[in-house]
Parts: sequence; structure tokens; C-alpha cells
Amino acid sequence: MLYFIQQDAVTQAAQDAAEVSEEKTLSIFDLLLSGGIAGQIIILILFVLLFAAVYIYFERLFAIKSASRVDKNFMHQIKDSVSNGNIESAKIRCAQADNPVARLTEKGISRIGSPLEDINTAIENAGRLEVYKLEKNVSILATIAGAAPMIGFLGTVIGMVLAFHELATSSGQAQMGLLAEGIYTAMTTTVAGLIVGIIAYIGYNHLVVKTDKVVHQMEATAVDFLDLLNEPA
Repeated sequence: MLYFIQQDAVTQAAQDAAEVSEEKTLSIFDLLLSGGIAGQIIILILFVLLFAAVYIYFERLFAIKSASRVDKNFMHQIKDSVSNGNIESAKIRCAQADNPVARLTEKGISRIGSPLEDINTAIENAGRLEVYKLEKNVSILATIAGAAPMIGFLGTVIGMVLAFHELATSSGQAQMGLLAEGIYTAMTTTVAGLIVGIIAYIGYNHLVVKTDKVVHQMEATAVDFLDLLNEPA
């Protein structure tokens, strides 16, 4: 009889341990929703910012990659056409390429016959417009990188305020569930805000590097084109 009682006790202890283990297991989704209404609102805002950051990153990445594709023989063909006085052929070649480097070159070609300083100014103005197009919405990514952690910290402050308010209104006998809700709000929003901020920050800097490469291509093309015009006839 004693053996069966001990066996039942061991079985019950194992079941209790399994139940405790199940209770301690918390999915990421449950964790995000465990911070109360305030925490859920903050998490929702951060999810919207994450979606916007990912969308802007990939949209700009594909646009910049498309802009950076330049035929290696492009400038050689332009030089041959301009040297032979075939200006229309050079313009057609630029229109077919349809990228920032080609549009910059076409702007210079359209000014052939004007003073070299005017041509240089026209190319610089066109270059500024092309850079503006490349950097479209990238500043939003930088804003998200800075704002997301701050929003997460806002959730932290709200969560701690809720926890301390519960302590203050319960005369030191607060329910642990309500205290845990405030702490969850503080921790989950902080983590979520930092994650969104890091993703946006890395994406922003990667796009800046890609944009700088295209700008370098445009500058090199402008120098080559002006050197072409400076060559003796």
C-alpha cells in the first residue's frame, strides 16, 4: 500500500512539473500581447514602422540597383558619336540607356555649343535632381531608425508607471498579475523598439552606401564628358 501511495505521489509530482513547464512556455506572439492595452498599442505602432521600413528599403534597393546598371561601352559610344559630330545619335543612345548617368550625359550633350561653364552648371543641376530621386524616402528610414527605439522606451515608461501605480493604489499588496502586466509592457516594447530601430538603421546605411556608388558613377561620367569637350578638335 505504501508503495502505491509513493508511486501516486511521484506521478502527481511529475504531472505538476509538466503543468508548470507548460505554463512557463511562452510564445513570441503571447509575449507581445501580454503587455496590456498600452503595450499592444505600442507594439502595433512598431509593427507599422517595421513594415514601412522594410518596404522603403527594398523599394529603394531595387531602384538604386536599376540606376547603377551602366553599359561599360556607354561612354565610348558617346565619345565616338560626339567626336564625329553625330549629336542626335548620342542623344538617342542616352535615351535608350535611361539611367542617371545617361540622363546626366544627355543634359550635357543638349548644351553642346554653349560655354563650358554653362555646360558644367547644367550637368551639376541635373545631378542634384538625380541624387534627389535616388534618396527619395530614404530619410524616412533614418527617422524610423531614431523614432522606433524612442517609442519602445515610451512603452517602457508607460509599463513602469502602470506597475508603480498598482503598487501605490494597493498599499503594497498589489496582485502579481497586474504588476507582471506592467513589467511585460516595459520589456516587450523596449525589445521591439530596438529591433525595429536596428533593422531601419542597417537598411538606411546600406542604401546610403549604394547611393554613394551611383553618385560616384555620375561624377566620373561628368568628368569624362567635360574632358571630351576640352579635347582639341
